[in-house]
Amino acid sequence: MVGVVVAVVAVAATGCDRTVAGGSTDGATVFAAACATCHGATGKPPPQMVDQLGVRDLTGAEFRARRSRALIDAQVRRGSANGRMPAFTGALTEAQIVAVSAYVLTLGD
Repeated sequence: MVGVVVAVVAVAATGCDRTVAGGSTDGATVFAAACATCHGATGKPPPQMVDQLGVRDLTGAEFRARRSRALIDAQVRRGSANGRMPAFTGALTEAQIVAVSAYVLTLGD
């Protein structure tokens, strides 16, 4: 559990200087740098992330049935209600948030 928390904090902390993914606005690149640690490279999280933190499978039917640009944007900006997913406002630029949200919409297709 400590390793998971450290990974989440490290991802959030690296974004504070707005250099996540080298400042790239490519959604896949931003996802790989800021999201894949928890959600997995393809959007399907490792079992330990699901078990320990309840990380959502972004490729699963439940999420895909209700996903929308507004839902994903809000989640990236504010983080999760339970506080396990950090808010990325201030860590990612506006262009990066838009790009990664668009990319997440393609996962599992």
